[in-house]
Amino acid sequence: MKKTVLRPSQDALSRQRLSDHIKPGVRILFVGINPGLRSAAIGHHFAGHSNRFWKLLFESRLVPEPLTHQHDWRLPDWGLGLTNIIQRPSSGIDVLKPREYEAGRKRLIATVKRYHPDTVALLGVTIYRMVFPEYRVGRISLGLQDETLAGRPVFVLPNPSGRNAHYSYQTMVTAFCTLRKVANKPF
Repeated sequence: MKKTVLRPSQDALSRQRLSDHIKPGVRILFVGINPGLRSAAIGHHFAGHSNRFWKLLFESRLVPEPLTHQHDWRLPDWGLGLTNIIQRPSSGIDVLKPREYEAGRKRLIATVKRYHPDTVALLGVTIYRMVFPEYRVGRISLGLQDETLAGRPVFVLPNPSGRNAHYSYQTMVTAFCTLRKVANKPF
């Protein structure tokens, strides 16, 4: 007898929401664009097979031990927080609407005001462009930015998704290491 496995539909997954993992005293608040469908299906952030977020956290020494997506809830133990600008999961960012980014921007500002992270780490240039619409065109450099979000310093990291072919893995590691060094300095 063959066992049938029922998988949630893409529509059902797009209604799932992942919990933020943030506690008071957060040093670095990581901000992703939105959860992928695999993350929604299993209930953990950055769960895509090719996502390098967890490996980058460890290799940059932002966390003291190797982690996987199943450990996302542990980030606050090290003063790290995790949220997304858009809560709705999707198969890619091409289906996200401008109004979702605007609502997400307002939600992110409220989150930053509530928790006062030492640094807001945006995981990708796309997020920076959505949070700061005046930078929709032109080159955005990785690293600490001149702009602040609700008075908190903003650091742009490469998007760790495997779909991101804009940066080499070594460039990603270097950016995460730079974030660690910047976040350990008083502003």
